[in-house]
Amino acid sequence: MDKRNRLRKNEEFKRVYRRGRSFGNRNLVLYIYRNGLDFSRVGFSVSKKIGNSVIRNRVKRRLREIFRNNFNNIVDGYDIIIIPKKNVVDMEFKKLEGSVFHILKISGLLKDSGDK
Repeated sequence: MDKRNRLRKNEEFKRVYRRGRSFGNRNLVLYIYRNGLDFSRVGFSVSKKIGNSVIRNRVKRRLREIFRNNFNNIVDGYDIIIIPKKNVVDMEFKKLEGSVFHILKISGLLKDSGDK
């Protein structure tokens, strides 16, 4: 996952929130919006409700690692925002990864989901 695959600017986040579709499960909320590019970009928004900066940054590092390892399985052409919920802090890495795959599958962003 390169730097070009990251959402960084506030305007980019606002566009996805305003115009995008949202999906959720017990652990995560996902916003997606078609970006008109030939690659997808991902951003993470971790609320202060999750914990202090050490905990928030740990959650972001874990999510970035999941996306880095699996970015080739994601459909191209979307801006994606992941918002973790509070119970993500205590989750094992494999369970968090499973939760990310679940929400990507229900949103139709996994390449091997076939039906969408």
